[in-house]
Amino acid sequence: MSSSKKSTITSVITLVSIGTICWVAAGVVALAIGAESKIIWTCVVGAALGVTGIRYSIRRNRKSAI
Repeated sequence: MSSSKKSTITSVITLVSIGTICWVAAGVVALAIGAESKIIWTCVVGAALGVTGIRYSIRRNRKSAI
């Protein structure tokens, strides 16, 4: 794998990871302030989709080398 392709997947994983961490942090804050369940579930789904995105990106990179 060339270094440019490796840096591309690293940047994708980093970006999706930051987004996932933000959803988790928002969920923790929402729980702490007693927000509506709709807001909490939005944070849970956002974090779950972020984890799915990380797994998808890694698998796609292994198969096709983005």
